[in-house]
Amino acid sequence: MSKKLFVPTKEFEEFLSPDYKDLAANGPYNGAKTVDDLGSFKEITGPHPHCAGCGVSLGIRLALSSLPSPEDTIAIGTPGCSYFALSQSAFNYSCSAFGDQNAVASGLKRMLSVRYPNTNKDVVVMVGDGGVVDIGLDHTLHSWFRQEKITTVMLDNEVYGNTGGQESGSTPKGRVLNMAPTGKKFEKIPIFEVAKASGCCYCVKVTVASPKKLGTAMRRAVLIAREIGPTFLQVYTPCPTNLKFPPSETIANAKEAEKSVYAYEEYMTEETSAFLSRIGETR
Repeated sequence: MSKKLFVPTKEFEEFLSPDYKDLAANGPYNGAKTVDDLGSFKEITGPHPHCAGCGVSLGIRLALSSLPSPEDTIAIGTPGCSYFALSQSAFNYSCSAFGDQNAVASGLKRMLSVRYPNTNKDVVVMVGDGGVVDIGLDHTLHSWFRQEKITTVMLDNEVYGNTGGQESGSTPKGRVLNMAPTGKKFEKIPIFEVAKASGCCYCVKVTVASPKKLGTAMRRAVLIAREIGPTFLQVYTPCPTNLKFPPSETIANAKEAEKSVYAYEEYMTEETSAFLSRIGETR
């Protein structure tokens, strides 16, 4: 887990694309970045294969640009829309089988704690709502119950975006989708409340329309997970392709969501609040 993983072997460097060499030379290393620094460093090779206006790709860029120690961070994902950007990012990344990402992350975190007892090695799960609240819910909950020191970021586009537009547990009741032509029949799973009840010591609900809030939450979530226990971010990342709105309106869609179900919310335990005060992170 270091920048060395991204530096090309000299003998093969001439065969690599200029885009990758730029990634290795000018990635998000050598000091923590913030969302304000986006555009001043290379955080993903391009062009990425996401749809125009993709909220997931934006959410990933904002989250990864805010890691406190990018060279010592590994992101765990699953097959899905999030995979495309994560696999082209300048970070250590592992793609698990669909749904077992929190189990994989838990094992990696324990192993890294033994292998590097004097260095913070951060493990961040970054997957969609299908991976968290549907197929991977059991693994997600048990990582929280067991107080695994990992951060889970749910990129919530409220739909299975890469397989044609099926409803997920996170889809709002009544929403019509390509593969839910008569509308979803049950309520959106309240995963934020579930996370609080299941032992997460820090939870934030935010959208891609509030990049600084998202960046601050990401940094805090990772720092808290190092010391206290599991943390959770629910990030609304609207999908223009399956929610049927113009790609240019992604941010407007997210802003509208902030007026209701995605109003910004930050939860923390007393221990977490004391920790943030101790390290100079005020509310």
